[in-house]
Amino acid sequence: MASDTAPPAPSDPAFSGPAPADGTALQVLRRLDSGPRGLTETEAAARLTATGENTVPGARTPSWPRRCLRGVRDPFTAVLLCLALVSAAVASWGTASVILSLVAVSCVLRATGEHRADRSIAALRGLVSGTATVLRRSEGGTERAREVPVAELVPGDVIRLGPGDLVPADIRLLRSRGLTVHQAALTGESAPVPKAAADVPDGSRGSEAGAFGQAHLCFQGSGVATGSATAVVVATGARTRFAAAHRFGAPRGGSAFDRSVHGISWVLIRFMLLTPPLVLMANAALRGRGLETLPFAVAVAVGLTPEMLPVIVTTCLARGATLLAGRHDVIVKRLPALHDLGAVDVLCVDKTGTLTQDRPVVARALDTAGHDDPDVLRWAAVHTWWTLQLAELPAPDALDEALLDAADAAGAEYEDHDGLTADPCGPDRRLAAVVLRGPGLGVHTVLVKGAVEDVLERCDASPAERRRLLALAAREAAAGSRVLALATAERPARDRPRGDERGLALRGLVTFHDAPAPSAAEALRTLTGLGVTVHVLTGDHPATAARACRDLGLEPAAVRLASDGDVPGDGPTVVARCTPEDKARIVAGLRSAGHTVGFLGDGVNDVAALRAADVGIVPRDAVGVAREAGDVVLGDKDLTAIGHAVVAGRHSSGNIASYLRVTLSSNLGNVLAMLAAGLLLPFLPMLPAQVLVQNLCFDGAQLAFALDRPAPSVLRRPTGLRPRAFLRFITVFGVLNAVADLATFAVLAIALHGPDALDDESVFHSAWFTENLLTQALVMVLLRTGRGIAEKRGPGPVGRAAAVLALIGLLLPPTPLGTALHMTRLPVPFHLLLGAVLGLYALALVAARARYERRHP
Repeated sequence: MASDTAPPAPSDPAFSGPAPADGTALQVLRRLDSGPRGLTETEAAARLTATGENTVPGARTPSWPRRCLRGVRDPFTAVLLCLALVSAAVASWGTASVILSLVAVSCVLRATGEHRADRSIAALRGLVSGTATVLRRSEGGTERAREVPVAELVPGDVIRLGPGDLVPADIRLLRSRGLTVHQAALTGESAPVPKAAADVPDGSRGSEAGAFGQAHLCFQGSGVATGSATAVVVATGARTRFAAAHRFGAPRGGSAFDRSVHGISWVLIRFMLLTPPLVLMANAALRGRGLETLPFAVAVAVGLTPEMLPVIVTTCLARGATLLAGRHDVIVKRLPALHDLGAVDVLCVDKTGTLTQDRPVVARALDTAGHDDPDVLRWAAVHTWWTLQLAELPAPDALDEALLDAADAAGAEYEDHDGLTADPCGPDRRLAAVVLRGPGLGVHTVLVKGAVEDVLERCDASPAERRRLLALAAREAAAGSRVLALATAERPARDRPRGDERGLALRGLVTFHDAPAPSAAEALRTLTGLGVTVHVLTGDHPATAARACRDLGLEPAAVRLASDGDVPGDGPTVVARCTPEDKARIVAGLRSAGHTVGFLGDGVNDVAALRAADVGIVPRDAVGVAREAGDVVLGDKDLTAIGHAVVAGRHSSGNIASYLRVTLSSNLGNVLAMLAAGLLLPFLPMLPAQVLVQNLCFDGAQLAFALDRPAPSVLRRPTGLRPRAFLRFITVFGVLNAVADLATFAVLAIALHGPDALDDESVFHSAWFTENLLTQALVMVLLRTGRGIAEKRGPGPVGRAAAVLALIGLLLPPTPLGTALHMTRLPVPFHLLLGAVLGLYALALVAARARYERRHP
């Protein structure tokens, strides 16, 4: 009698090997303290308390405070908080309030976007099955089959499985009949795998790679294709291999987005931290002004800061994610992953279910000379039809369905025969035989179909003919096809109906290849046009994978085995015979080579690669652990959706790049001009409050970048925020902006006299305030990566925002708010001269941008 205690758990919590399942069925039952009739309800309840529910541990959703605190860790946000504290320390409460408001808005927007994405994905989480059929004993010893929730399964439970059932835990087979299971979720194999309740010596352990190939074991996440079985549960919950996939591989390092933004951020942060001390020391040494210039120094540092970067980034990415979800049923779980999608230049995919459908189709029916022969297809269909009609457990496999579909399409008659017996395939038998009545009285026809080598062994053929036929089959296999042989013989009716499988005559070969996914060819062309290189990482034979690629118009630059250890090169590459570890290694190698890598997977065997990639992409029907590891969830396993997601990522990234180009070049130019003016003028070039109001107006106008539409050229190639390229760009155009500011100083010095002379601080402050906003409006229009100037379209959101910014610069100084900011009305001559300066500046911007883009395409 079994006790009311739980069986001992494996020492490794990840359950790295099937230790409880080693040995004969009787040994396993004894080790689990169970029996063929299962557990009692009392025993099961006690074990459930001891082992916990049979569920996969889920990720915890962060709280709102935690989300907001994560936003504070952004480098720019942290620096802004430091500057706010410095402003508060010197009683510059206005400066501190504006900075803290920007930080609060940024954190709230970021937390809101992440919460929305988490809420969208919450409905996709869940385990693979609902209930299982379990044998439970009454206290009197009689067993009874009943349905229980999968979560209530415990080690030692005896369960029954039938066609279509999902394996609810890791199990050891006790009895089986014609059992085959789909293990694609675990190994990526598209074909069902035969399983049998074979006894193995106690203590024989399979290798990690071969555990899924052991015939007496089935694992959670598999599905029963054919047959039935009775099995004992050996592992549940966190001890299953399905759950252990949560712990595959270390989490990836920073994403492409994180690396880019942090690279830009820290260069600017170093400059920002140097700016206040330089301003203070220069003013103290040359003008005798010390700590009274500290608010101005802080305002200058804030002026260099792209303080709206977190807001712009979150808004752009959240908007792109919302549009993707609404238009293409694509959920972005991690907002920065949308930027990384735009930067992806390499996409790694599996073959089965992605490039091809998870079913084969008949390619050719050949006679023994290698010529197309429809009669071979007809006889193969007759064999398949009567095998299914006469089998004890009729369940067509994928090849059977493909044969019947092809025969129907060809109009072949295969049902007008009289079948007598059938001897189907089995775990140790790679062929099937059917006996038909006829073609005449007293005659039976034997049809045998199966693996080429096994069928030829039963044929009367000379060694030379046998070698020729094997070479013919090998050529078809080398072209990426699966090959079956068909042989026939006529026997006297007085012989046993099962017939003799010896002395056959080979009728021909039937070849199969994987059916291409309907939209795969178009999607591959789209991805290639977007500059994305597709690598195929598959567990299949290299010739099969290469054939599938060629059928879709993707000519591989190389076909290699994963055991070669090489990382794919520049062109599309097929890497065959991949294990989960191989996929993760290849993805990590591509990232180390400088690529931004996306990986599309849906099974437990893909989790390590999903975590290693910059962007993990999973379909909605992927196993739960794969969905948890992915960053982007597709409504369907369709490469077309990935193309849409890549374009959306480039759209968002292009707008973020526009913002950074405009704000950093403009801010750098203003800061350089302020530093020069602070040393040349007898007064501060601009009051701290004026600097902050100018920044606030500029920042508000730049929110329009989240709504802009980049030029088509931006969408045709991977977009990335490359720190060196940005620093080169902002240096060139920042210096040009500073020259425009200094030209404004010269205009003020030459053109203004009398009461409006250069030593009139309010006139100078007002003039520079207006000039700054006008130059910033020009920069927004001329330096963005959006629509070109010559395009005959409306101004768009950025153009309208720039117009509003220019009006503020012209109209604010004479208003009461301008008076409160110590500004005044500007004389008419200044506006005329300023127009001339701005015209020259605009021409210089256009020429400099054209030259820059020629040199740095």
